[in-house]
Amino acid sequence: MSAKLKEHVNYIPGISSIPLVNIPFRGRNQQMTQRFLEAFSWVTKAQYLLFTAIYEFESKVFDVLKAKFSFPVYDMGPIVLNFDFGENTNHRDNNYLHWLDCQPRSSILYISMGSFLLVSSAQMDEIAAGLRNSGVRFFWVARDETSKLKEVCGHRGLVVPWCNQLRVLSHSSVGGFWSHCGWSSTREGMLCGIPFFTFPIIFDQILNSKLIVEDWKIGWRVKQDVGMDNLVTRVEIARLVQKFMDLENDEVKEFRTRASEVQRVCQRAIAKGGSSETSINAFIEDLSHCMVIEYKAAVLAKGRLEIDKSTFAKLEHKTKEIREDQPLPDSKKKKN
Repeated sequence: MSAKLKEHVNYIPGISSIPLVNIPFRGRNQQMTQRFLEAFSWVTKAQYLLFTAIYEFESKVFDVLKAKFSFPVYDMGPIVLNFDFGENTNHRDNNYLHWLDCQPRSSILYISMGSFLLVSSAQMDEIAAGLRNSGVRFFWVARDETSKLKEVCGHRGLVVPWCNQLRVLSHSSVGGFWSHCGWSSTREGMLCGIPFFTFPIIFDQILNSKLIVEDWKIGWRVKQDVGMDNLVTRVEIARLVQKFMDLENDEVKEFRTRASEVQRVCQRAIAKGGSSETSINAFIEDLSHCMVIEYKAAVLAKGRLEIDKSTFAKLEHKTKEIREDQPLPDSKKKKN
């Protein structure tokens, strides 16, 4: 790695120091980078800025954004509605859930590397061999590689093309999450209190991995050098997986404890009166108010100056009814 790439970017307000090598758009597809930059330029034209993130974990960033923009900035949280984090015995045809039911508590490493970008065939072979050699139980979602991986991975694991990820992460047998660190997967893992084994590939996944490992300290990296072309060998994978899933390891115990603390913060945020629930309600209130104002302006613009004021009163009352009739459900805590 060149000396230039070892430099740190430490001047972004609200963001902790980031190695230059971890900047998502460095040396990537320039056309894709340009599209992202164009999208960012539209932010100043927005009426609202909504983030599916929790204030408590990125308070400095939210404070900076709220101070910078004249329009509201809302932390909406993970937005997982009406989900029961307890064990669900109504599995219907989901054979993988029956398989998880038969496994010891916290013994399963759940593996999902997303569907947008896949790792190289050589790296997939190393991962499969490393998992097999580790002797650790695992549950792997691999959409296009299921048949091949079933033959390679051995009898300690289950490979499927798809699963209900939130249901799997909330299962008592799952004790770790090998993740590509897409934002949706990151939020779900945090919400379920599962420690991460990070394997980012590109874009925001790299920074999400940094947050998980360095800022929140709820996991480890599979590989230290980011990028799609850096091969991690089966020997190293087997060693890391064994250590990561060792429930008696003191270092592992520490980040598992922190993962549980993160889960509790998430649950408080989305519960009634929590930061995310309050933010969502504020957004709905603000949006409803704007709808009334825009309706009044539209009517007046059409020259209908003699307006029955009761019309506006009825509209305001109706938007209030909508808000009251559709309350956000309380989050349900994971049962031990």
